[in-house]
Amino acid sequence: MLSTPLALGAPGVYLRPETSPPPLTGVPMDVCAFVGVAPRGPAWEVALDDARPDRPWTALLQQRRRSIAVAVESFADYRRLYGGFEGPGRLPYAVAAFFDQGGRKAYVVRIVAPVVDPARGAATGELHGVKVSAGVTPYFAARNPGTWGNALAATLTYSRTPLSFQEATVRELIVDADERLPAGSLLRLRLGGGAHVLRFAALIRREGRGDAGLEHLRITLDQPLVEGPEAAEIVEGVLTVDDGDGRVEHHERLGLSSSHPRWLAAVLTLESELLLPGASWVDGHIVPDSPDLTAAEAEEFKGGEDYYPEIVPDDFLDRDWTLGDEQPGAGVHALVQLPDLASVVVPDLYVPEPLPTTEAVLEEPSLAGPRFELCVDPPLPGEQESAPPELSGLLRDPRLPGELEEIISLQARLVELAGTLRRFLVLLDVPPGLGQRQIMRWRARFRSSFAAAYHPWLRIARADDRRDALLSLNPAAVAAGIIANQERLFGLSHGPANAMATGVVDVLDRVSPARHDELHLLGINVYLRERDGVRLTAARTLSRDLRYRQLSVCRLLLMLRRTLEQQTHWMVFEPNGPRLWADVRNLLRLFLRQLYQAGAFTGATEEEAFFVRCSAETNPPRVVDAGQMVAEIGVALSEPIEFIVLRLNRGDDGTLKVEV
Repeated sequence: MLSTPLALGAPGVYLRPETSPPPLTGVPMDVCAFVGVAPRGPAWEVALDDARPDRPWTALLQQRRRSIAVAVESFADYRRLYGGFEGPGRLPYAVAAFFDQGGRKAYVVRIVAPVVDPARGAATGELHGVKVSAGVTPYFAARNPGTWGNALAATLTYSRTPLSFQEATVRELIVDADERLPAGSLLRLRLGGGAHVLRFAALIRREGRGDAGLEHLRITLDQPLVEGPEAAEIVEGVLTVDDGDGRVEHHERLGLSSSHPRWLAAVLTLESELLLPGASWVDGHIVPDSPDLTAAEAEEFKGGEDYYPEIVPDDFLDRDWTLGDEQPGAGVHALVQLPDLASVVVPDLYVPEPLPTTEAVLEEPSLAGPRFELCVDPPLPGEQESAPPELSGLLRDPRLPGELEEIISLQARLVELAGTLRRFLVLLDVPPGLGQRQIMRWRARFRSSFAAAYHPWLRIARADDRRDALLSLNPAAVAAGIIANQERLFGLSHGPANAMATGVVDVLDRVSPARHDELHLLGINVYLRERDGVRLTAARTLSRDLRYRQLSVCRLLLMLRRTLEQQTHWMVFEPNGPRLWADVRNLLRLFLRQLYQAGAFTGATEEEAFFVRCSAETNPPRVVDAGQMVAEIGVALSEPIEFIVLRLNRGDDGTLKVEV
């Protein structure tokens, strides 16, 4: 039974006041995921959700996930994690276009080639000036693969904090109980004559009576001293990491032993976006070479590789993932458990043509001066930075029948995943370079309300990009931003179309009015070049069912389903009877009334716009005896004026299921 928190006063018997269920609120459907190729960013990430105190860090570092979905809320967020436009993929252009149109939140999945060793392609740099317990040279590794890691630099310095002690022997120190001294701390101890030595606090015990003010800490050193110390300091590490491209991290108050709560290796694994510790020393400790605490510098990082040509279309999908797996898969399957995802765009699923090359940025030296001098030969210019290798494994020409068939097969697998999960829509690009009849044949291969198609590809040029020509961009990427912005401005029931595409200068295929008529009837959403710019003219799905041909209808149904799944868990343990049924009816009617008033449904009255059934009729004895509760919801959406029935079913195991 639902109830409010009870405010207690004088001793007595209090009746807990009852309250109505919390109202339903529509969840936003403006979040889009982008899956593609980037020069850097989360990939082969440590499975941090598997971390636990009793698990060695070595084992954790070996448990990696090739693909991980990371949320970004601006293109600046994306650039910080994944880099800019320097790679060969269209992913950064797609994400930038999404935010340019007004998108607010996106998930990004970076695609890399599968390898036997997850550390392959990640730059490494040895750390000199320290010793480790394992007897090996410690090293750092770039957080993820790519040539970006070769520019990393890391420096380990130390901070010292005086530690007062009451008594000291060659093996123990007695200090005040309020000293901040965690186990595994490194101590710098001064002996007679001014010599310094380093020792770890191997064991710290609290002794004495706290109520009498006699409590203290007994510190046992990991190795005995030759004599009792005269003074002590707590030594903590400070690691500074610079990626050479404007990103700098400072990690402070670091412990130098694996028993320390802020152990250097643990902090890097859990907090750093740039580095990981080497697996050979993560379960030991680090000791400076000298008690003078000279800074330790990592040597030049090397070994970072991009391996762009090795990426193939199969890397975007996980054939080993099956519905019901506890963990997300790789590629697009990394998205399967995101609770707020509404649409998916895969800009690098295939590459119809490479991106234009970047323009030269080297300037010729000028030897001109104010005085006449003898002519000299100018120095030879340095080498221009070479272009990244092409995504040769993803090159597919849609004009070739065999390669077009492969493209369709890849897109069909995306649509199949969306239809299986029924949690998001896939936004597809009509392959570029196709004639009208070829587009119609392409369209005939899809019949899903969980997919929408966009045509033609768009021409863009960015001021913050060094490429010296217009490039072709996936139309679905721009559509995703328009969908998000239209929902924010006008609501979910408003069709996400009839909007200008920000930052688009032209279209790859100028569709005539006659062709536009044909494509529109087929459910292909067309961009048209107009006097004021490029406009998205439609918002339809690829469904053959007229009830689900409007994108706004399908998105509204997804929102209804998601809202019910996420906000009706309170009813799982309620007594299954007329009182619960009445609460459910009232709750659903209030929610649907709000949507009706916002224009989501048609009908002159609420009775024409929606209905809710939850009574003995939908819950006969056999349903109740099975531990289930069934509520039926009908809504008259804008096209057509018909009822679409949803069933809310509470199973005997406490699960909630919404069926359309």
